Amino acid sequence: MLFYPAALPLSTSTLNQVAELIRTHRKIIGSRWRVLDAGTQALLTLAYLRKGERLRDLAASFGISAATAWRHTRETIALLAARAPGIRDALRHAKRSGAAFVIIDGTPLHIDRNQIDRPYYSGKHKRHGMNLQAIADARGNLLWISGAIRGATHDTKTARRADPPQIPRLLAEHGLFALGDKGYDGLDHDLVVTPIKGKDKPEWQKDYNRLHARLRGPGERMFAQLKSWGVFDQVRCDPHRTTQLAKAVQVLNDYERQSA
Repeated sequence: MLFYPAALPLSTSTLNQVAELIRTHRKIIGSRWRVLDAGTQALLTLAYLRKGERLRDLAASFGISAATAWRHTRETIALLAARAPGIRDALRHAKRSGAAFVIIDGTPLHIDRNQIDRPYYSGKHKRHGMNLQAIADARGNLLWISGAIRGATHDTKTARRADPPQIPRLLAEHGLFALGDKGYDGLDHDLVVTPIKGKDKPEWQKDYNRLHARLRGPGERMFAQLKSWGVFDQVRCDPHRTTQLAKAVQVLNDYERQSA
């Protein structure tokens, strides 16, 4: 077997924060011995999430079994996901920062499923996946990610079902509105503002759509942040673990932004 050096485009601060999270957890549960120390367990998990490599390949690099690698990464991902903000915390933060609006969007994550798994198949994207809804601030910084919903579900229905449900109601509670694409048309015209549909629009409607696109444009950044993590190139684990993966990555993105 051959080994080669590799680098992770992440800060030492992020590694240290994840390692401290693991150390704290071990003290709480009274774990006295592990094959990997907290820092190495943190590095293993970051390599898995950032590079998207198979765990059995990473296990060989770290000198452990695939089963041990699976347990360690699963534990760390759960610890990170538990720290992800809820939607109310995210909207409260946006309001306190002086924002008048947020950006809402959805994206499918490709998953490794068979053709018979129709509930996971997105007709729009012609592939199997899980649908994630996300909210960003006006600069495109990721504020919140929903639980994952099977890819066959439309964006509007997904937004209504997102955990917790009724995103428009929560926007109203916090005195905010959201900008969304045409997929959200019909959700709530007063609280989720979408482009005007149709051909041969008058000039004022074209100006409206151009302004809408310019304001919503930074929202593309939030999924670029998410999909820069290799684990989302193709999710090979249980699709329902996509929620934990996404929320863990959101927390790591926050760590990276804080260390910048």
